[in-house]
Amino acid sequence: MRVLMTTWGSRGDVEPLAGLAVALRGLGAEVRVCAPPDEEFAAVLARAGVPLVPLGPSVHSVVAGPKPPTAEDAFRLARELVAARFETLTAAAEGCDVLLATGLMPAGARDVAEKYGLHYVLACFHTLGLPSRHFRPGQRPGTPSPAGETDYRKLWEQDAQRVNGLYGEALNSHRAELGLPPVENVRDHVFTSQPWLAADPTLCPSAGMTELDVLQTGAWILPDDRPLPADLEAFLDAGEPPVYVGFGSMAAYAPEGIAKVAVEAGRAHGRRVLLARGWAGLAPIDDREDCHVVGEVNQQVLFRRVAAVVHHGGAGTTTTAAVAGVPQVIVPRIADQPYWAGRVAELGIGVAHLDRTPTVDSLSAAFATALAPETRVRAEAVAGGIRTDGATVAAKLLFEAVGQKAPAVAG
Repeated sequence: MRVLMTTWGSRGDVEPLAGLAVALRGLGAEVRVCAPPDEEFAAVLARAGVPLVPLGPSVHSVVAGPKPPTAEDAFRLARELVAARFETLTAAAEGCDVLLATGLMPAGARDVAEKYGLHYVLACFHTLGLPSRHFRPGQRPGTPSPAGETDYRKLWEQDAQRVNGLYGEALNSHRAELGLPPVENVRDHVFTSQPWLAADPTLCPSAGMTELDVLQTGAWILPDDRPLPADLEAFLDAGEPPVYVGFGSMAAYAPEGIAKVAVEAGRAHGRRVLLARGWAGLAPIDDREDCHVVGEVNQQVLFRRVAAVVHHGGAGTTTTAAVAGVPQVIVPRIADQPYWAGRVAELGIGVAHLDRTPTVDSLSAAFATALAPETRVRAEAVAGGIRTDGATVAAKLLFEAVGQKAPAVAG
């Protein structure tokens, strides 16, 4: 079986595909991945033994400017990505049986699959954005709607119109070139009636969250056996477990001055701080030895050796920390991040710091809860119930989708 996968988004949209690629290759499938041409993403896919087929502009070029993208930028990017998908996926689809798409509204992927007779799957990493009679668009499940607001169907129709405004003209223009009829509802066309949810059921329960028939596989985790760098090992061994602070591929969205705030809040608790440089370029605030900076490292190993993880609330980082049984402090910025922050707080495995601009006092207060012994106990208990076989589950389902039987044991 040959599988074509595509995404456009942050590292959290790329790494799960690498995890699924490992599981698919272990079952004998051939895999191709079309993704943004960022160097970091190519390295992630290389660990899975899959070369990156460049699709669209690099994510770093879009999000790492001095200011967040504007509405005009969003319209321009939408048109650019639709065109890139038709061009890139058409070339990559040759000889494939399945096309799986995820990331930023992958308009164009299903259409290439339709033209060339491939089985199509839309995968997502959370339920936000999926139509629901219980929640308004953009609302975090579990939070109350504004008083008197009940007409969710109308709001979701407006959401569909918004997506049509972004993608409809470009999508239908390219469909016409392939001899395909126009699509009236781009969002529902992309999602299908049965999207796959690549998220752990404990962290992201799907029952009652959407009107669609979601197939939940569990998170797609890329195995990581890389050793930690020697200087990081030395720092970890030199004292008590530090607090990890990192905002991944958030650049323009990282809280201003977060390195200084985090280091001072850590010192208020007598804790050392480990800064992850990331796209925000976090750096030491002085030359004291209680702070260390790391680049790309094995978080699956590292998180088991820290006292708490402070991060932006991406699905991947939240899951990795949850599997490690380490308390979390989430400072959400955009998109699904408030959901993960709220869920971590609801489970009692960390703190949701919903103020977008942490201060030393506010982050110190969050540390007090996260570093409490009972939070660690709860985090370790929840870790025992987190599924880590989601990629294998999904790989076998893809074999079944095209009428093939997956091998019983990975080769």
